[in-house]
Amino acid sequence: MLDTSARLLKLLSLLQAHKEWSGPELSARLGVSTRTIRNDVERLRSLGYPVHATPGVAGGYRLGAGAALPPLLLDDEEAVAVAVGLGRAAGGGVQGIEETSVRALAKLEQVLPSRLRRRVNALNTYTVQIPGGGPSVAPEVLTTIANAARDHERLRFDYTGHDGSSSLRDVEPHRLVHRRGRWYLVGYDIERRDWRTFRGDRVLLRTPATGPRFTPRQLPGDGDVAAYVEKGVNTAMWRYRATVLLHSPAEAMRRLPLGLEIEPVDEATCLARLGGDDLHGMAVWIGFIGVDFEVLDPPELAEHVLRLSDRYRRAVNGPRR
Repeated sequence: MLDTSARLLKLLSLLQAHKEWSGPELSARLGVSTRTIRNDVERLRSLGYPVHATPGVAGGYRLGAGAALPPLLLDDEEAVAVAVGLGRAAGGGVQGIEETSVRALAKLEQVLPSRLRRRVNALNTYTVQIPGGGPSVAPEVLTTIANAARDHERLRFDYTGHDGSSSLRDVEPHRLVHRRGRWYLVGYDIERRDWRTFRGDRVLLRTPATGPRFTPRQLPGDGDVAAYVEKGVNTAMWRYRATVLLHSPAEAMRRLPLGLEIEPVDEATCLARLGGDDLHGMAVWIGFIGVDFEVLDPPELAEHVLRLSDRYRRAVNGPRR
């Protein structure tokens, strides 16, 4: 069992890491009774930390804004410097620490006193930074998304698509991913009933931005969110997309290094989804797979396959030279 001082620091860390904890949850994490938790909360309050408690079955404890910065004990100047530095790093200024900076900034803003928050906002407003190669995203957008994903709260925002059209989205946020100078939100779109990837610089948060709590869903595939974004971004860049029925078991196709999205139909066939910028090249590439196939979509790809088949037929049935 932890002594009182160590337990208080651990309790502070837990309250920072999650928006709200129930008494039994904190009791299980710290290995003490709920009565000890109540006593520790009172000790934190006596030290100046605003720990709010909600009674009832659905109630719990949460750390309010306006506290001194626990447990780093930074002074005002240091706190402002850290917040501004994290905001710059979250925007992609320092390669390789973007995601860590967003998590740290989200935790810091939760307890930043209002007088310091105003100073940070002033510095961000009146400081000009030469942008990098990728589109910029406001740190407050990233921290709002990160907090919503952490607390399992739905997000409402206007989203600008590739074609310039705008649509209202209601999304269960899953993860933020930084890829080659751009931020992406991976989440479950409620209206479309499917997973989607959103570019952070095209997100305009509504007021209020967050909605009701949700139960997290399992990401499709093996749960690798980085691979999911990589695949989605590459697919979005294709000019043409196609669906092909392959006369081969799905497992046999998955063993080949094709990089295709494979979906089983029955024991003998499967669907393959692919994309590219040249229909003729796609028709040739499908032939390299080495199994019979049927082009389901688009019709233009089927026409290119027919032209290839006529050319190959002429190659073997024409007069010998």
